[in-house]
Amino acid sequence: MKKLLCAVLLSPLLYSNAVLADDATQLRETLNGTESLKADFKQTVTDINKKVIQTGAGVFALAHPNQFYWHLTAPDESQIVADGKDLWIYNPFAEEVVIMDFAEAINASPIALLVHRDDATWSQYSVAKKQDCYEIKPKATDAGISSVNVCFNKGILNKFNVLDDKGNLSQFDLSNQHSISAADKALFKFVLPENVDVDDQRLKTQ
Repeated sequence: MKKLLCAVLLSPLLYSNAVLADDATQLRETLNGTESLKADFKQTVTDINKKVIQTGAGVFALAHPNQFYWHLTAPDESQIVADGKDLWIYNPFAEEVVIMDFAEAINASPIALLVHRDDATWSQYSVAKKQDCYEIKPKATDAGISSVNVCFNKGILNKFNVLDDKGNLSQFDLSNQHSISAADKALFKFVLPENVDVDDQRLKTQ
């Protein structure tokens, strides 16, 4: 799930730097029109041989700045919540919660572009547009994610694909998209369950 949180797109080598810059600008402008989003998703994961190895479903939400919610409800439940400062990864089956600094967990991933708008973060990625989709590739060679393909329909995010460094492709189709309501804002506040193990990986300031 950490890798799922870290997702976004491959940049074709044939594009010039000028074109890449223009495509990045277009993506930023599109995202500027999406201050918040909540949607249902269906997930299909295929391996390097295009064999389906997992399917799933859940709820996805995001809000600017730096808020993220991911709840996989099937086949096995898991949850990721970013409140703008910290990121929480909850595995109910293992009864474990991992806590990470948002900056450490998200800034190393292309998914950061969906909720992060500063120039320093965007400079870590290459962006190329292909029809209604944007391919984004992290410039770091050890990101764990090879590429993510983010697609829009009339300016609304409707699907994205994540290719990891082992050749597994996770495809997500979104439905029932809408801006988050006042009640939905509670999604970005993680409530620690009782009787779970906590692995706090946040960097402690001296």
